[in-house]
Amino acid sequence: MRIAIAGGSGTVGRHVTQSARDAGHDVVVLSRANGTDVLTGEGLTDALAGADAVIDVTNLSTTLSAKKSRSFFETAAHHLLTAEQRAGIGHHVVLSIVGIDDIDTSYYAGKLAQERAVGAGPVPFTIARAGQFHEFAGQILSLVGGPFAPMPRTLMRPVAAREVAAHLVRVAEAGAVGRAPDLVGPRDETLADVARRQLAFDGIRRRVLDIRLPGAYGKGLASGVLRGGPDALQGEITFDEWLRSADHVRA
Repeated sequence: MRIAIAGGSGTVGRHVTQSARDAGHDVVVLSRANGTDVLTGEGLTDALAGADAVIDVTNLSTTLSAKKSRSFFETAAHHLLTAEQRAGIGHHVVLSIVGIDDIDTSYYAGKLAQERAVGAGPVPFTIARAGQFHEFAGQILSLVGGPFAPMPRTLMRPVAAREVAAHLVRVAEAGAVGRAPDLVGPRDETLADVARRQLAFDGIRRRVLDIRLPGAYGKGLASGVLRGGPDALQGEITFDEWLRSADHVRA
């Protein structure tokens, strides 16, 4: 297969690119560096020529703005789907997040809007939801410096981006089904606890504060819905195994 990967140089995208190549597929990476832009549509139709499937793992830097998130993901989805229709693509795979159905606010509002756009679009699709990546704690830690590290109270089952990538490639190979099984990590965790373990592993002295955020967003994070349901597929790589792997880059 010829698979185009939108966001193919990002946190999960680089793993998707490698997984697809390891599986013997011809890979096209859609990125600004390669002359394509999902926010303007520039270069997409030409880049997609001859492709069989698109895996969309585009991402927006962490934001609490529902408006900004919706705008980014709806715009990117529109341009990708329009170009895919022109190029005759037969399968659009989009990565989303487990458990967000009732958290239609903040960053998750954009992911839900993206799912709706893909579902209403002209290209056969599969929505593949996954748990938070093991990299998530480090991303939050990097947002605020200083001796204290405030973490939103989040119950989750983090999963290795490498395993999510392999899952997405299998989903692309299988053809459009509308909704793929969810994928979560092997253990229940809290964001604050994994952040503490990451800081200790990296030899960094910071005090992690577990803070319950207000409103629907904070309620959703703390509710446990982001751990997925009982029917979710489970990855094998634990957070502590990931810390010791080459995938973890120390701060």
